Amino acid sequence: MARKSFFFSKPFIFTALAGLFVLILVSAVFMRYIFSGLPPVYEMEEYTPSLTTKVYDRNNQLIHEFSIEKRSMVPLEDIPVDLQNAVVAMEDRDFFKHAGFSIRGIIRALLHDLITGRAKQGASTLTQQLSRGVFLTQEKKLIRKIREIILAIQIEHKFSKREILQLYLNEIYLGSGAYGVKAAAKKYFDKDLSELTTGEAALLVGLIPAPGRYNPFANPELARQRRNLVLDVMYEQNYISQEELEKAKTEPLPVKPPQLEKKPGQYFIEYIRRILEPKYGMDVLWKAGLNIYTTLDIDQQAKAEEIMNRKLQEYDEQVAKGLGIEIDPNDSEADAPNPNQDEEETPAEERTDYPRLQGAFMVRDVKSGAVRVLVGGREFDESKFNRATQAKRQPGSSFKPYVWMAALQKGYTPATLVKDLPTMFYYDGRNWRTFNENADLYSLDLAKQSFIASKDFNVWVPQNYGGKSEGWVTLRKGLEKSKNLVAVNLIDAVSPKAVIAVARKAGLTAKLPNVPALALGVSVVEMDEHLAALTTFANGGIHTDNYYIERVEDANGRILEQHIPVETAAFSPQHSYLLINMMKGVTQRGSGAYVARLGRNIAGKTGTTQSHRDMWFVGMTPHTAAAAWMGYDDDTSHENGARFTGSTTARWWTEIMEQILKDEPNDDFAVPEGISFSYINPITGKLATPADRNKFLEAFITGTEPESF
Repeated sequence: MARKSFFFSKPFIFTALAGLFVLILVSAVFMRYIFSGLPPVYEMEEYTPSLTTKVYDRNNQLIHEFSIEKRSMVPLEDIPVDLQNAVVAMEDRDFFKHAGFSIRGIIRALLHDLITGRAKQGASTLTQQLSRGVFLTQEKKLIRKIREIILAIQIEHKFSKREILQLYLNEIYLGSGAYGVKAAAKKYFDKDLSELTTGEAALLVGLIPAPGRYNPFANPELARQRRNLVLDVMYEQNYISQEELEKAKTEPLPVKPPQLEKKPGQYFIEYIRRILEPKYGMDVLWKAGLNIYTTLDIDQQAKAEEIMNRKLQEYDEQVAKGLGIEIDPNDSEADAPNPNQDEEETPAEERTDYPRLQGAFMVRDVKSGAVRVLVGGREFDESKFNRATQAKRQPGSSFKPYVWMAALQKGYTPATLVKDLPTMFYYDGRNWRTFNENADLYSLDLAKQSFIASKDFNVWVPQNYGGKSEGWVTLRKGLEKSKNLVAVNLIDAVSPKAVIAVARKAGLTAKLPNVPALALGVSVVEMDEHLAALTTFANGGIHTDNYYIERVEDANGRILEQHIPVETAAFSPQHSYLLINMMKGVTQRGSGAYVARLGRNIAGKTGTTQSHRDMWFVGMTPHTAAAAWMGYDDDTSHENGARFTGSTTARWWTEIMEQILKDEPNDDFAVPEGISFSYINPITGKLATPADRNKFLEAFITGTEPESF
């Protein structure tokens, strides 16, 4: 009786209730802790695995992929049935029966772990593996296992079996950076999913528990054994026949990873990455599955890279052998070879002290500014420095069109006679001034001696190539023959400030010194900006910036950004045409005459800097503009500065453009209103007489034609 009264006594009841309360409280806290580590249901419904961002060229060819995880989402119907069956057979044979977890599997795993004393035996269903791989960690703890089961039940409630299997096959990690079966098929077999054989599908499934251990490249025998085990299980579960089993087991394993071919356009890809990554963030660019449609023409890019690399290699070999390039007699920028040089005095195999020539090449649409080709160097893997967009190099004589435009704006015509005379400039501490403009080179040389010892004066005596001058020449001839004395006399006449103003309106933002030497390209520019600025003249005086991206879409096709063209009227169509018409003469009779073999209407300008450190050619048709540069990264000259010039660069520019322009119509630059043509004497600049045999049809702004013979 006393015992019975004890269980119904108040102390016992209060103790029991308190214990029950504590149990409930602890259970509630525990469950809260469990559920706090689970994602909200809406996150599972909206979950999208890390996707690959794809980059396309102007013709919608896939040219690059940005991804942290090599993954592509594919619908279940595009995944081979053998691969689906192999996964179910090996990883979860009751997949289509359970509600997310397997009690039998859990009991089996617990017994194994208790006997061995280690948490090694897996009991996870496909759904549990998916929940762990997507939302949880890989640590082997009871808390994680409980969360995994709860999450698996929620996933089963929200998604169909087919949706779960599809997500699993796109999410599973299969080693070597491959996430999902599509990426793995490419990584191990260089095949699309639809091309996989039964044996190959089995090998991929065999990788699931331990991708590193069963990697066919690292452990081929273990990989073979594992593949055969998968095939045996598939056969036991009636997924394949005896004949299919035996055939699949005889399939060879891949012996080495597919060779990754070097893809063209890597400098372009890196350039757009630098544009987009700060704008969208690394996670979006690399994981959100964007579609980036660019202006690049990958076929033209590949041709440009191949030709430039081949030609620069040829020049390297010539340098290494101590041989000079064969100089064209019409090359006004080339030094004569040194007759005292003994080419045999140093054997070729001993010439190891030459740096490797580098180059850059760029093509853009004249009107829109769309960049079609961007080559920033010879080998992207060796040097990621982009010489087309990052290098600051002296443009040399390719800067002269800005000077000539300034002269046209001051009232000069292509037939105006300009001074090709020796000139000495001296700096008086405030400004550069000319000295005795009528003196010859000898008298100027004598005159400058008095200034040499003075610290207050700087003296500069520019010269033409070869040191010869012709006295007075037409504005056209001065540009065609790239005459330095004409350039410096012009800038002295119109002022460096006027030339700087022209360059600014054309689009140059580089620092430009207010000195006479600016006419010879002593400032430094970047190729992309220099090309865009010179193209302004070919576009009738309308400036458009270079652009590289047409549009960016998210993974669902929503447009995030799209290029909107912006045009700026910088120069009159008439002045622009006169300049372009003179620049056509550069490629017909001047320093860029090699380009004439293309048989096209091309305006251009060569450029060679002091000691041959930079060699340029910039040329354009009415539709396409292109710039080429070559030189040494360390800004040094070659041994005697006589081997390479802007005319050399024009040669490989021509070879590339022969391919790029082959489908472009051979149009001429449109003649704007207000332009008239007159035959002139190319020596006097006056109207030609009937007796003039070398008369030349010159363009003028109407009303500025010569009036006398």
